Formats: sequence, structure tokens, C-alpha cells
Amino acid sequence: MENDDYFEDEEFSPIKSLLGLLTFSTILPINVFTSIEYMTKLTWCWPFLHIFIGILAAICGYVSLEFLHLNSFFTATIVYAFLMLITGYNHLDGVMDMADGVMVHGEPEKKIRVMKDSSVGAGGVATLFLVASLTIGGLYNILDYNFILGIIICEMSAKTSLLTTALLSKPLIPGIGSYFINETNPANYAASTLIIAVVALMLGNFVGLMGVIGAIVSGLIIAVIARRNFVLANGDVLGMSNEVGRLLSLLFMASALFFI
Repeated sequence: MENDDYFEDEEFSPIKSLLGLLTFSTILPINVFTSIEYMTKLTWCWPFLHIFIGILAAICGYVSLEFLHLNSFFTATIVYAFLMLITGYNHLDGVMDMADGVMVHGEPEKKIRVMKDSSVGAGGVATLFLVASLTIGGLYNILDYNFILGIIICEMSAKTSLLTTALLSKPLIPGIGSYFINETNPANYAASTLIIAVVALMLGNFVGLMGVIGAIVSGLIIAVIARRNFVLANGDVLGMSNEVGRLLSLLFMASALFFI
């Protein structure tokens, strides 16, 4: 739809909004739609929804390891492919677009134009390759330690990274990303992150907590890079934060597993 006129008489429903958010961020056949304003009111719940996605990915990894008897590297690649497929490659264009914008020289306005351009440059392709390959490497590392629950932690933490960037950014208007940024405030961010940290502790003790900390660090880094290059942030910046958040969550967990 080109506008939200269809939803103008709609009343806010938390359950419908959560299902709408899940419809927006995955290819699961839920098919529940609501206005972008109502859907993004529950942006702070996004990490909770991706606990479910992480569980599905962990099951995929468990089946690959225990029933198909695949090695850790092959399993890591399958898990990453599964995550990309089930989320409809939702954030990969953000990785490429933001990378292209950062790589070009010039004022923020020029960088934003490049970021929003539909074409993809060498910087975008190379950055996507690096993020994808390093993420597979991170999955391989935690699976080598038999820490399959780390898959759940890194997937929910990816959204914590996105929320961190949203909290610290000023929105580029118009754009869908601006709705997510505007609805992220210190109170709901703190509540979301605290709950995710508790879940991570329950799943992986200190290692799980380090995964969440890695995602927060990622969100901070992406927010700083975006502010220096674009001043404002859009959906591409949030997409980059999500993918790098998963990567740094895995990096922090892998480091913790080595030292404990």
C-alpha cells in the first residue's frame, strides 16, 4: 500500500502490533498488518520476538550437528543461511547502503544521497561479504564450544543493537526508520535491554551477558559512525546495526568462552 488510509479508523492493539512487527521482519506466514505508527509503538519488544527466531535457528543447528552429523563450520553456515532466509534478507541492503554512504567523500547530504541510491558500490558488496563471513566465523566458534544457546542470544541481541542505535540517533525524515527511532526512548530501551540481559544470563550465564554487552557496543559504534557521516539515521543505519550487532554479540561470547 502507498499510504495508511486503510488503517485510519483502526484502534491500537498490542497483540496485533506485535504480530505486525513479526510480519514486517520475517517471512513467517502470519500476514497480520497494521499501520506503521501502531506497529512501531512496540519497537522495544522487537528483541523478544527474535528470541523465537533464535530458537528456530538453534533447532536448525542442533539438527545439523546431532542428526545430520555435519561439522561445526557447515552447521554455522546453515544457521546463518536460515537466519537470513527467515528474516527475508531484511537488513542486508542496509549493510550495503550504509557502507556505500560512509565510503564516499563529501558532506552529509552527499553521503545520504549515496546511501539512499538504489545502486550498490564495491564498498557495499565488500562490507556485506565481511559481515557475513565474520558472522559465520563467530557461529562456528561458539558451536566449537558446543554453546548452541548462543544462537538464540546473538539473534535477540542483534535487535538490542538496533535499539541502541535508534536511541542514540536523530531520525532522517521521511522514512520508515524514523518511526522506529522516534518510538525508542530511554525508559522503554532500559526495560527491553534489562529483560534481554536477564534472559541471556539464564541461557548462558556470564557468556550470555557478554553477548548482550557486545550488541550494545555495536549499537553505540554504528550510532557514532552514522552521526559523523550522515548526522541523521534511517532504516539502512538500523539494518547495519542489526547485522553488526549479531556479529559483535558472537565475538564477545566467543572471547568469553575462551577465557572461562
